[in-house]
Amino acid sequence: MEESFSPPPGSKRGTAFWMVFASNLLVDMLSALDLTAISTALPTIVEHLHGTDFIWAGSAYTIASTAILPLIGSLVSAFGRKPVLVAFILTFAVGSAISGAAQSMNMLIAGRTVQGLGGGGCIAITEIIYADLVPLPERGKFQGITASVWAFACAIGPPIGGALADSGAWRWLFFLNLPLCGIAVLLTTIFLRVHTPKASLSEKILQMDWTGITVMIGSTISILLAITWGGLQFPWTSAHVLAPLVIGAIGILVFFVLEMFWLKGPTVPRFFFTSRTTFSGYLGTFFHGIVSLAAVYYLPVYFQATKGASAVGSGVDLFPLCLTIPAFAIATGLSVQIVDRYRPQNYLGWAFIIIGFGVLSVLDENSSRAAYIGSQVPLGVGLGIIWISTQFPILAPLPFSNSAHALAFFTFLRCFAQSWGIVVGGTILQNELLKNLPQAFRMQFPEGVQIAYAVIPSISGLQGPLKDEVRAVFARATRLIWQVMIGVAGAGLLSVLLMREEKLRQDMDQQWGLKDNTTLAAESQEKVLNAPGNDVESAEVPLPVA
Repeated sequence: MEESFSPPPGSKRGTAFWMVFASNLLVDMLSALDLTAISTALPTIVEHLHGTDFIWAGSAYTIASTAILPLIGSLVSAFGRKPVLVAFILTFAVGSAISGAAQSMNMLIAGRTVQGLGGGGCIAITEIIYADLVPLPERGKFQGITASVWAFACAIGPPIGGALADSGAWRWLFFLNLPLCGIAVLLTTIFLRVHTPKASLSEKILQMDWTGITVMIGSTISILLAITWGGLQFPWTSAHVLAPLVIGAIGILVFFVLEMFWLKGPTVPRFFFTSRTTFSGYLGTFFHGIVSLAAVYYLPVYFQATKGASAVGSGVDLFPLCLTIPAFAIATGLSVQIVDRYRPQNYLGWAFIIIGFGVLSVLDENSSRAAYIGSQVPLGVGLGIIWISTQFPILAPLPFSNSAHALAFFTFLRCFAQSWGIVVGGTILQNELLKNLPQAFRMQFPEGVQIAYAVIPSISGLQGPLKDEVRAVFARATRLIWQVMIGVAGAGLLSVLLMREEKLRQDMDQQWGLKDNTTLAAESQEKVLNAPGNDVESAEVPLPVA
C-alpha cells in the first residue's frame, strides 16, 4: 500500500526545492517560447529555405508535442521523474540543433518534430513534479507563477521571433535553446533527488498501458493531421480530411471504452469515469485551451493586419493580456488556499472570459489604441482565473493530489485543445479572407498557404481604398473568431454545473517527494551493505546528521 504524508503547516522548503522549481520554470519557458516565437518568424524562415509549406513548418511541433503526452504518465511512473525529464530536455536540445542548422524544409520539419517530442514531454513532466512537491491547497500560487512564465513567453515570443527574423538571425531562435537546456539538465541532475523505481527494464516496460497508449497516440495524430490539412491543403469536405478525422474520433471513443471496462493501465484516472467533479475539471481544461490559444494567436493578427503594427509592436500591444493573466492566476491560487473553495472562482473566470470576448467583438478597423489595449483586460482576468482553477476539481477527489497519470492527461487535454483553438481560429480566418478579400488581390497568393500570414506583410504597401478594404476584412474575420469563442466559453461555464466542492487533500504520495539528507544517507548505507564482498552483519556506515 502506498504511504502518504501531510506536510506540517508552514514547513520550510530548502534550497533543493527552489532550485528544482527554478529549473522547471526554465524548461517551461523554453517550451512556451518555442511555441510562440516561431509564429512571427515562420514566413522569413520558409522563404529563406526556399519552401512554400507553412503548414508543416508550424504544425510539426504541435502535433509531435501533443501526441507524446499520453505516454508521459506511464513513463514517469515506471522509470522515475529525473531520468525521463533529462531525456526529454536532451531531445528538445537535439531538435533545436537540427532546426537551427536546417538547410531545407524537410530538415526543418524533422527538427521541429524532434523538438515537439521533447517540448511536450517537458511540459507534462514539470507539471507532475510541481504536484509531487506541493500539496494541493498550496499549489495555486505556484501554478500562478508558471502561468506568468507562459504569459511572459506569449508576450515576448512573437517580438523576439520577429526581431530575429527581420535581422536575418532566425537560426538563433533555435541555437539559444542549447545553453539553456544545458543549465536545465545540470540543475535537474543535481537537485531533483527523487525516487527512481528499481524494477528491471522488462518489468517497467510490461507495467505500461501499451494498448491504451497506442490507441490514444494514433487517434490523436489522425485528428491533428485532419485539422492541419483542413481548409488549406484539402477542403474540409474531402476524404483526405474527413477520413482521418472520423478514424481519430472513433479511436478516441474506443480508447475510453477500453480504459473504462478492460485495460488495467491508469492512462486515464478512474475518477474521470466515476467523479462528475473530476470530469468537469477536464471539460473546463479543454474549453480553456481552445479560447486561450485562439486569443493569444489571433489578437496579433488584428494588431498587424488591421492596425498596422509591426511584429515587435504586436507583441507589445499584447502586454495587457499577458500581464493580466499571471496576476489573476496567482490571486486565484491564493484565494483557493485561503477560502478552501474552488467552484466560485470557476464561475467567475468563465463569466469574465465571456465578457472579454464580447468586448473584443466590438473592435473594428477604426477602434482607437486605447480601445484595443483596454479591451484585453477582462479576457485576461478570466483566462488567468481559469488557468489555475480547473486543476483543483480534477485532483480533489483523487486518493492522492499528485497523481502522475491524472496530471499527464490534464496536460494532454490542454495541449490537444490548444491545437483546436489555433485551428478553429485559423479556419475562420482563412475562410473569411478567401470569401471577402478582393479577388484580384487574393489571386496574387498561391493556394494552400495560410493566406493571413502571406497577406499581412504586404498590407503596408497597399494604396488607398484597397488598403482600407483589406484592413476591414481582417477586422470582420477576427470579430467572428471572438464571437465563436463566446460560444466555447459558454460551454465552459456550463461545465461548472457538474462540479462539486471537494475537500482539498493535503496528503501526497510520499515516494515521489524530494529526498532529504537522512534518506540519501540511508540509501547510501544500503548500497554499501549490499555491495558484493561485504559482510552485511558487520558492515557499519555512519549516517551524517541531516
